[in-house]
Amino acid sequence: MPSAKVEPKSIAATVVNNAEKNAVKVVFSDEHMYVVLKPYNQCFHTNDEHQGFVQAVAATFPEEKLYPVHRLDHVTSGLMIFARNSESNRELSQLFSLHKIEKYYLALSDKKPKKKQGKISGDMVKSRGGSYKLLRSRNNPALTHFFSAKVAGDRALWLFVLRPKTGKTHQLRVALKSIGSPVLGDARYKGSPADRAYLHAYKLRFTLFDKVYSISDADILGQYFSSLKTLQSSFAWGMPETLPWPK
Repeated sequence: MPSAKVEPKSIAATVVNNAEKNAVKVVFSDEHMYVVLKPYNQCFHTNDEHQGFVQAVAATFPEEKLYPVHRLDHVTSGLMIFARNSESNRELSQLFSLHKIEKYYLALSDKKPKKKQGKISGDMVKSRGGSYKLLRSRNNPALTHFFSAKVAGDRALWLFVLRPKTGKTHQLRVALKSIGSPVLGDARYKGSPADRAYLHAYKLRFTLFDKVYSISDADILGQYFSSLKTLQSSFAWGMPETLPWPK
C-alpha cells in the first residue's frame, strides 16, 4: 500500500450498466477487480454434475487470470470479488483476513426471531452431514450483528440485514437458526420450503489503494425478495452502513 497519505477518492458503486457475459453478471469492474453476481444454488467449484461459479467466471474472461478472494455458500446469491492481478489479490485477501471489508447481507425468514436486533456470537463446529452448529463458548467465535423487521404482506416474514465480522462457513445460516429464524428456503438448517434460500450478499465497502469502494446490487431474484424495495425507510435501503451498527 502507498505510504503517502492521499485523500480517498470515492468510487461510484451501484451504476455499472449490468453487463452480462456468458450469463455472468458484472456489477462493477476496474483495473483491480471484477465484482460479479453469484446466482443462488450454484456451487463455488465445479463438481461431478454442475459447473462451479469460479469456472464460469474464468470462462467469461478467458484472456485473464482471475483470483477469487472470498467465497459464498452454494445456496447464497450476491456479490463476489475476483482480483485481476496478483498485487490486487494480495491486498484484497489481506483486507478480508483483517476484517477490513464491510459485508452486508439480506435474508428472509418466516419465523419470528428471539430478538429484534443485536449480536450473535459463539464458536462454530461441524455437526452431522456437513452442517455446523453454534456453541456457547467463544474461543474463536463467529460474530454477526443484525437488524430485523417484520415485512407487511400476505405471508408473515421477517427481513434481516446482517453484517458478519468474521467469515466462517455457513456462519449466517447458523446464526439465524440459533435465534429461531432459519433462512427461508434453507432446508439444511430447517428453513421453511421456498423457491430459493433467501440469503443475498448485498453490499461491500472497503478502501483499496487509497480509493473508497461502495458496491451494491439490488437485482435480487426470488418470489419473496421482489417486494422488498418497499422497505426503504425501514432499512435505509441501499445504505445499510447508515444503521447504528456497533463499533
